[in-house]
Amino acid sequence: MAFRTLVFSPVFKQNIQIINFARCMSTAGGKNIGFIGLGNMGAHMVSNLMNKGHTLHVYDISEEACRNMEKKGAKVYSDTVKLASQSEFVVTMLPNNDIVSDTYHKMVQDGVRKDTIFIDSSTIDPNVVKSVQKYIKSKGARFVDAPVSGGVPGAEAATLTFMVGGTTEEYNAVKGILECMGKRIVHCGDYGMGQAAKLCNNMMLGISMIGTAETMNLAIRLGLNPKTFMEILNSSTGRCWSSEAYNPVPGLVPTAPANKDYAGGFSTALITKDLGLASGVATASNTPIALGGMAHQIYRTLNSKGLGNKDFSIIYDFLKNEKN
Repeated sequence: MAFRTLVFSPVFKQNIQIINFARCMSTAGGKNIGFIGLGNMGAHMVSNLMNKGHTLHVYDISEEACRNMEKKGAKVYSDTVKLASQSEFVVTMLPNNDIVSDTYHKMVQDGVRKDTIFIDSSTIDPNVVKSVQKYIKSKGARFVDAPVSGGVPGAEAATLTFMVGGTTEEYNAVKGILECMGKRIVHCGDYGMGQAAKLCNNMMLGISMIGTAETMNLAIRLGLNPKTFMEILNSSTGRCWSSEAYNPVPGLVPTAPANKDYAGGFSTALITKDLGLASGVATASNTPIALGGMAHQIYRTLNSKGLGNKDFSIIYDFLKNEKN
């Protein structure tokens, strides 16, 4: 049987976007949604939820981030307890294991609305997910892990992929909310399986970015025009997201952090944290990850040189200045 490549017209694509919008609204429209963590990703996710007609209750330790969301129509809270009491769904987008665990324990320690569903979209250890889920369940509410892939561009365009861990019933309950922020919502299995998928994905991301940076650096040192080589790479077998959408060489992809002195985006500190989590679960499951371990050490080196707040694609700039 011959297979044909389908080419969708702009009108068809627009209709698909309208269908996705309608699905979001019909499944979860007009909800009170709490959102904790208004960083590079969270701010865009909040904006997309508001654009789909939801009422947002937000919290962040950054007063500036809160003011920006308030200007857009969100209701700002000074503590997470009251935020949760006003929300049917609460989404958290936080930096690490300790902050996630501490935030949830403080938020629900004195009780919580029984109909509230908590959705954690941070990237953390699957074992922390299971611990938090048990704690939330003991308070009578529900919790799922739903980490995301797609980076800041995906958060801004509402094209994120959500990897959900929880029961089928819980997955169906949160899917409509997540469709307001993403285009692909995947049920990965039980609690923690969303995080398992995310950690494996981010390990691949860290490895591929280093590979892309090394390859581009070598090509340029050999005398190849960087734009020409990028076009070859992205139409050949070495093509990947890091080379095509997020190329680390300045001047090649206009939207990439490389063109903004590696500001914003996905920080070196965060990819280092994620690779450390991957190394931890690999050790616990007796799984060899030679390249993942090497990538972790390389990004630890960048952090030690004060580059933790720069986008992780700064690995190219670091390699460019190395002689051997």
